[in-house]
Amino acid sequence: MDEARLIEKLRKIEALFAGATTEGERQAAAEARARIQERLAAIAETDPPIEYRFTVTDLWSRRLLVALLRRYGLKPYRYPRQRRTTVMARVPARFVDETLWPEFESLWAELRGWLNDATERVVRLVTEQDADEAEVVERPAALGFDPDDDDDD
Repeated sequence: MDEARLIEKLRKIEALFAGATTEGERQAAAEARARIQERLAAIAETDPPIEYRFTVTDLWSRRLLVALLRRYGLKPYRYPRQRRTTVMARVPARFVDETLWPEFESLWAELRGWLNDATERVVRLVTEQDADEAEVVERPAALGFDPDDDDDD
């Protein structure tokens, strides 16, 4: 998948979470964002923002989450000594459950797949080798000690 197709797919995912119903709406990313921001404002009236701690797995997912939070007018932050994979934000729980987190997961799945494919392609081109996982082998017993041996004799 090339970058342009990835971007279009990510925009369609955003439009889906914004409640777009026609192809024209799906292509209007600004309108989709506005609808989600309106939904966030309406939810905040009945479900006040609370402090959330999001823990993500890597730099790329953190960047995506921070960008989504900022897109919807939310301020991501972290406290001193928190890991870089921790993102804090004050946001209504209902918005997290119904929109933010499902959208993040959908976008991240697409982006992760694209990053994986691009990495694999580049590694194969540069090294002329596959980048598959290393083989799993049995660990040799060290000095007669077998950690899998449960016999206490």
